[in-house]
Amino acid sequence: MKFNAAVSGARRKCRKAHFSAPSHVRRKIMTASLSKDLRAKFGVRSLPIRRDDEVQIVRGKYAKEAVAKVTSVYRRRYCIYVDRIIKEKTNGAQVPVPIHPSNVHITKLKLDKDRKDLLERKKLGRQGADKDKGKGKIKQSDVTMQDVD
Repeated sequence: MKFNAAVSGARRKCRKAHFSAPSHVRRKIMTASLSKDLRAKFGVRSLPIRRDDEVQIVRGKYAKEAVAKVTSVYRRRYCIYVDRIIKEKTNGAQVPVPIHPSNVHITKLKLDKDRKDLLERKKLGRQGADKDKGKGKIKQSDVTMQDVD
């Protein structure tokens, strides 16, 4: 469903926008969901991934691997590289395997001042959205007041 009339819904335009996106937009696209305990702790569902986060791979060939640290975030290729996830080439060289951020859960955050501020802002935004969920609902008190005339 299209929410914004200014944004095209055409497949080729969406793909062009995605693959020619600037770095600051790619950062937002490359978000990973938080683990259940981090969600409960911070009240936030997902965050843009960064270098020293610890992640659990939940989908794909390496899904059963243990929790590992993110070694690099490659925005140009829309992938991350994770510690100890490597494959051997035919010539014997070992290369890291690219993993898309949507296939991992963040289990431990690298917190600095900016990240703490981001968590606080997102939490406040979610709390505001939770309050608005009751908007437009008819309460029992509204119904009983109609009989007062």
